Amino acid sequence: MVVGIIFIALGFIFMAGGGSDNPEVFNEEIYNWQRIRLAPTLVIIGLGIEIYAILANPKK
Repeated sequence: MVVGIIFIALGFIFMAGGGSDNPEVFNEEIYNWQRIRLAPTLVIIGLGIEIYAILANPKK
């Protein structure tokens, strides 16, 4: 389960930031591939790992 939590945390860390200090200026960094593709993929993989960890039979 710890591995899944790490994947989810990394996804949210990659999503953070990219804002502008001045609200009048648009920052193109918000559309970085890291925020659009990588971060959500990491979160979904982490959720899949968590579901597997919860449903797996530990006695096998």
